[in-house]
Amino acid sequence: MDSLWRSSPPQANLFPSILDHYITFDALNYDDTLKQLSPMAHKVTHVFWVAIQVRENEESNIAANSTMLDNVIKVLKSATTSRLCDHVTLQTGSKHYIGPIFDPILGSEVMNHEAPFQEDMPRLSYPNFYYALEDLLASYSPSLTYSEHRSSTIIGVSSRSFYNIFLTLFVYATICHYEGLPFRYPGTKYTWEHFCDVSDACVLAEQQIWAAVTDGAKNQAFNCTNGDVFTWKSLWKVLCEVFDFGFVPFDENEKFDWVGMMKDKERVWDEIVENYGLCKTNMEEIVSVEAVDAICILVFNLLVA
Repeated sequence: MDSLWRSSPPQANLFPSILDHYITFDALNYDDTLKQLSPMAHKVTHVFWVAIQVRENEESNIAANSTMLDNVIKVLKSATTSRLCDHVTLQTGSKHYIGPIFDPILGSEVMNHEAPFQEDMPRLSYPNFYYALEDLLASYSPSLTYSEHRSSTIIGVSSRSFYNIFLTLFVYATICHYEGLPFRYPGTKYTWEHFCDVSDACVLAEQQIWAAVTDGAKNQAFNCTNGDVFTWKSLWKVLCEVFDFGFVPFDENEKFDWVGMMKDKERVWDEIVENYGLCKTNMEEIVSVEAVDAICILVFNLLVA
């Protein structure tokens, strides 16, 4: 079994894998995509698309992500192959319902849907690369079917991912233990107290496989979460128990630059890895400080129905 990578594969193989090897190519470059994928294009029946490029604004996100997906589909559906590929499973998320909140200009203007988010909610009137990818796949109909999977924040075991929420918190907890620091919540009072949800990677994978092989699921969008809700306050108590910390209640009057703190801890992480014989990783490869920070400072409920 092969796995396709838009850029370099993970540096550390932390977990067992059924993959034989990775195929690395630049999906933004059609010629490179053609060169690397053409030899195997006749074997591909299904594509599970989880690639992402995060750029400076949403228009750039649309351009980059649409180009990557379109280049891959064009190669797999080209006339020089047997056109075996007939379904694409598209991973998107709750940004479908909340809009481009990280765009430097649009982010301050976005009016998102009210939670809980449901699949039949209309699109927001803002550019969104999720919309662009869905429209791109629809344009290949009827020779290609697709399913879109809208998750909440994804959690799960991973050696490296762009938005690895819990692994980031685990590294944070380890550093706090190592330096004797309190394990403080890095967010706001709003997120501390309000309900939110997450999507387990295994649950999401099961839904995607089901949709890929079920005729009745073709050309549809599906939300996918664990089905339960929690507050960060309740979760933080659990994390404190797991990592043997005293629980520190959130204090909105106490300023805490968590992002700045974590950016100064690369050397500390290197010491921890060396002293405890851990798998050698660079901290920047396994943490997503900005992603966790963004989730912990939201000003609306992130609940996917």
